[in-house]
Amino acid sequence: MEIPMPAPICLIENSPAGELRVQQKAQDSWVPSLCFCPSSAYLSPGFSLGSTIQSHTKGIWMWCLPHPSRAGHTLVLLDTEGLGDVEKGDAKNDTWIFALAVLLSSTLVYNSLGTINQQAMEQLHYVTELTERIKVKPVEEEDSAEFVRFFPAFVWAVRDFVLQLVLDGREITEDEYLENALKLKRDQCYNLPRKCIRQFFPARKCFVFVPPAGWQHLPRLEKLRKDELEPEFQEQVAQFCRHVWETSKPKTIPGGHVVTGAMLGNLAVTYVDAIRSGAVPCMESAVLALAQMENLAAVGEAVAVYEEQLGRRAALPTESVQELLDLHAQCEREALRAFMARAFKDDDRRFQEELMVWPLAPEQKQELCRRNEVASSERCKAALLELSQELDDRIGEGVYSVPGGYQHFLDDRQRMVDRYRQVPGKGVKADAALQEFLQSKAAVAQSILQTDKALMEKEKEMAVTMALPMLTHLSLPQKEAELQQKREDQDRSYQENLRQLETKLEDERKKLLEDQLLKLTLSQRLLPQPLSSFLGRDVTWPHPPPGFSHYMLRYPPSRPVSHLPMQTVCDNAVLAEPN
Repeated sequence: MEIPMPAPICLIENSPAGELRVQQKAQDSWVPSLCFCPSSAYLSPGFSLGSTIQSHTKGIWMWCLPHPSRAGHTLVLLDTEGLGDVEKGDAKNDTWIFALAVLLSSTLVYNSLGTINQQAMEQLHYVTELTERIKVKPVEEEDSAEFVRFFPAFVWAVRDFVLQLVLDGREITEDEYLENALKLKRDQCYNLPRKCIRQFFPARKCFVFVPPAGWQHLPRLEKLRKDELEPEFQEQVAQFCRHVWETSKPKTIPGGHVVTGAMLGNLAVTYVDAIRSGAVPCMESAVLALAQMENLAAVGEAVAVYEEQLGRRAALPTESVQELLDLHAQCEREALRAFMARAFKDDDRRFQEELMVWPLAPEQKQELCRRNEVASSERCKAALLELSQELDDRIGEGVYSVPGGYQHFLDDRQRMVDRYRQVPGKGVKADAALQEFLQSKAAVAQSILQTDKALMEKEKEMAVTMALPMLTHLSLPQKEAELQQKREDQDRSYQENLRQLETKLEDERKKLLEDQLLKLTLSQRLLPQPLSSFLGRDVTWPHPPPGFSHYMLRYPPSRPVSHLPMQTVCDNAVLAEPN
């Protein structure tokens, strides 16, 4: 397993003036961690050890390692500077260091040298001041039982232990050795640190360690090989590590929320800021402040999950709006799940509502639809640009600038449209993009059409001009026939008019003759005999009609009346001009 932090770094700096400050580098180095244990550098290889009388570690240092037996958990080792440094001479500063170790750890390891005696208890007087340095709730008085629920498990490690674990003639365990040291007496001063340990740390454990090597090797303890360490010491260290790995619980805060690495860093900042301001660190206030930060981060994480899910589940554009909305709903569920997993104490649902504003608000759905349409338009335009390249080349080459070129252009354009419709993944703007493209080519199409019409008219004119001489040559006989026909029609018309005129004149003569005959018949000068008496004889008319010098009256007529040049039939008599 990869080690996330190759070497310890300073978490909380303790300046020579006694000012505490969380290091930015440490804040940037947190990994998701669910198990925490401050530890003594003496028992944790990797932390620097001092070999002189001068205190080596300053402030609080940390080292993040993968948990050796819990997958997905990180073991955070915190090493504090030695308490009671005579050079520093600031007991208040030591108390704050001890209080921070209690607040940040799930297992507190306190190590002392030699034995657990009254001097060791007196050096642990910081525990008696915990109620003055730490508050569970921002109230004046608190029940000390409240502290127990949030304090870490306590491990007392006795270094360089050379005594035998025998009490009253019988062997005892390390735990029994600790409990015997914590027994109360009638002396109040004697009992005070013991009462505090018994009250604040009900879960207690003790380990004793023999010197790791001979006295002559201790100054270079860090450089000793493993086989140069005392076997008994190695066995005791192994038992201690197994206990820490197996019994240390994930760090929690009031409300039962498990602390991650980033949350632990924010807690350190909150507690140190309270100390620097002169206030007393309050766990409940720190939790509320932490909840604000974590819930805000949960919103950001949910947004990131939404974007990641959106990018992973499907690439824009989608083929339909419903497909896009279904995708949005799936990503929305994952985002809410991520938010709920990290957020806590969002009792008024303020941060959840903030999440619903973005990216889960209706406006964001519209924005998602807009992005989908933009992606679809871009893809469609790219496809049309590629497919129309050949058509544009042919236009530029003048392929369609010929008679009939417009129809040829329409055929080629339709083939391009058919190929475009077969392109997959165009999205919701496929039809709109096509219509926009065709509209952009409308002017070109109109130009081709006008050119085609002009060329077609020119071609017709040229054809007529070329065919005119031939048509003239071929039409002469026809024109002559037409002229002959017209002459014949004129002759027929003349003859018909002449005939009708003669007929009219004949009719008028007959009428005139009839009138004259009628008058003669009625006149007294008519012959006294009836006409029948002149049968077969020629009779000279006494008074011939005007225009006739001599007439002969025949009855009945010797010839058909039609053969007479002029005749008038009247009352069975024929007046005719003699032959």
